[in-house]
Amino acid sequence: QVQLAESGGGLVQAGGSLRLSCAASGRTFSRYSMAWFRQAPGKEREFVTSVRWIGVNTYYADYADSVKGRFTISRDNAKNTLYLQMNSLKPEDTAVYYCAATERQRDLRLRSLYDYWGQGTQVTVSS
Repeated sequence: QVQLAESGGGLVQAGGSLRLSCAASGRTFSRYSMAWFRQAPGKEREFVTSVRWIGVNTYYADYADSVKGRFTISRDNAKNTLYLQMNSLKPEDTAVYYCAATERQRDLRLRSLYDYWGQGTQVTVSS
């Protein structure tokens, strides 16, 4: 079992930055593929970014087109923590952001493949 807890959300002006954290507890964090999803009011939960292990101390990151070049996912396995650095924020980035974990290594954009979810943290970007 893996427990996930997000933090770092808040209110920021357009063009600003935030860094989200996701603290993981339970089983071996480094073995899991991790992702961030987000859900805006009245919309489906959508993929933002994921990171998976591909070799010794090497991870591969994938990004949705809408955040590519602005968001960066990273992980600190020693601290069992996943991060999302969000720069150049836009009002359309406003959503609840969730971290998720899975033992799978493929198709990481599909939310149905994730076994563990945090409770989410609200990000609001004002224009």
